[in-house]
Amino acid sequence: QVQPVESGGGLVQAGGSLRLSCATSERTFRRYFMGWFRQAPGKEREFVSAISRSDGSTYYRDSVKGRFTISRDYAKNTVYLQMNSLKPEDTAVYYCAARNLNSYSDSPADYDYWGQGTQVTVSS
Repeated sequence: QVQPVESGGGLVQAGGSLRLSCATSERTFRRYFMGWFRQAPGKEREFVSAISRSDGSTYYRDSVKGRFTISRDYAKNTVYLQMNSLKPEDTAVYYCAARNLNSYSDSPADYDYWGQGTQVTVSS
């Protein structure tokens, strides 16, 4: 199984927190660079965060720095996105994606496999 499977979305008030999970096979988890993207209605899909497969380097879009944290759990073959201090503008469908090159990219076109997405709604 290569396709990631997301979970953990939901409805939360502004200032609240959610943790998204992205589960995949051990092979995928250990070989692929993993990223999170989001897409709001009427907008293009945008990069949120990513983590390398080797040294654990992490990357974030400016608007989520200091609020979101990406991490990998090697025992569970799962990537997490901890989202704190959520804002209404964070509302979107969040997607987990896998990239078959261990190098950073914030372009959706550079990712090879995608999950089905999980809805995050932040109320004001």
